[in-house]
Amino acid sequence: MSDVAKVLDCSGMLCPMPVVKTRKAMKEIEVGEVLEMISTDPGSMPDMQAWAKQTGHELLSATDEGNNVFRFLIKKTH
Repeated sequence: MSDVAKVLDCSGMLCPMPVVKTRKAMKEIEVGEVLEMISTDPGSMPDMQAWAKQTGHELLSATDEGNNVFRFLIKKTH
């Protein structure tokens, strides 16, 4: 797996901010690079899966770390 190019901490933010911040952060990395996004919003799980499908970026992993911490690895594809 590719190294993480950027880490985005969205802890404490509620929908839609994790998606909004992720969209902005994806513009700051190169195609093929990976963004790690950390969220404390349980709604970010379905939101990020839907966002990746909608945008075409590759959701490499979506993990529930426990204690309302969710970690996503998203690869920029275009």
